[in-house]
Amino acid sequence: MPQAQQPLQYVRYSDQIETRQADEEELIDKIVASMGRVNRKVFDRHRHATRDAHAKSHGVLKGELIVYDGLPEPLRQGVFAAARRYPVVARLSSAPGDILSDRVPSPRGMALKLIGVDGPRLLPGRGEARTQDFLLVNHPVIPFGHVHAYWEVQQTMEKHADNPELVRRAVAALARGAGKVADLLHVDHPTLEAVGSPDLHPLGDTYYSMAALRYGDYVAKVSAAPLSENVKRLAGQHVNGDGDSLLRDLVVDFFAAQGAEYELRVQLCTDVQRMPIEDASVVWPESDSPYLPVGKLVFPAQPAYSPARRVYADDVLSFNPWHGIEAHRPLGSIMRVRIKAYEMSSRFRHEMNVRERVEPRSIDEIPD
Repeated sequence: MPQAQQPLQYVRYSDQIETRQADEEELIDKIVASMGRVNRKVFDRHRHATRDAHAKSHGVLKGELIVYDGLPEPLRQGVFAAARRYPVVARLSSAPGDILSDRVPSPRGMALKLIGVDGPRLLPGRGEARTQDFLLVNHPVIPFGHVHAYWEVQQTMEKHADNPELVRRAVAALARGAGKVADLLHVDHPTLEAVGSPDLHPLGDTYYSMAALRYGDYVAKVSAAPLSENVKRLAGQHVNGDGDSLLRDLVVDFFAAQGAEYELRVQLCTDVQRMPIEDASVVWPESDSPYLPVGKLVFPAQPAYSPARRVYADDVLSFNPWHGIEAHRPLGSIMRVRIKAYEMSSRFRHEMNVRERVEPRSIDEIPD
């Protein structure tokens, strides 16, 4: 008789699960100051303030998250503790902190904001905000996955912020999976074919939190994967085009005629050595702990990039992994950098564009 498979033992969350470096706060302050200087340079180029990352949006979607019923206990945590529906707004974007042509390959993002979430808040002083953000990218890890590596990258990116060609090459190297700072910054003059190589359809991508989050009593990473057949068919589909806003056009054309569904999944940590909290550059082996479905995102057909919606999403809305509840506290030094970094960037963007920072209380606040 074959032996029954033993159930996985999941790591329990505790306040001691993170390990802070002795010089971490000093490095975070240096990173944030550098990012602020780069933000101001980008503002001077465009005379409009953008996010320090994921500045260029390709679509803004209204929909809902349907939390599955009957989840086992380890998955019934935080916003997934019970079967219910949350209104959600999603912003699709490219990773650079500047407005680059879509012909430059770069990582893509899917930022999610759930509305109507109850629970103790991570960031005090945000009024009656009841939102939970999950920020996802179409790579399972971030190459500079801890505060020291991030500082190395940030220094050189600031040094060359006025050199658009080097920035484009670095972004292209990152999109091709460069895992070391040297790979990002010492690219040997890639050919135009390499930099402008065909990219994949953004709606067919799978998106990941990259870094770890508290998942109620446990620790996890979060992912969104194509679920409906129409977006499954787009997975791995190469797209070609000469337009600087090709990705926006793909998203707008798709949602003008049809909707889409994505499955939200979590990967629970089983071993902090093989699945580290402090280094987000390490892939958590799915052979140790697979991604498990917890709900689905449903986006109906809609105008995905109307002028009013674009301005609201780009200039008014903020997405921040620290917008949320204690049950989904971001973990690791990369996430701790983001406390000050996102606050600085959002404050600068809203002040320079003369826009009030708003956390929506209703999905109806998102323009059509």
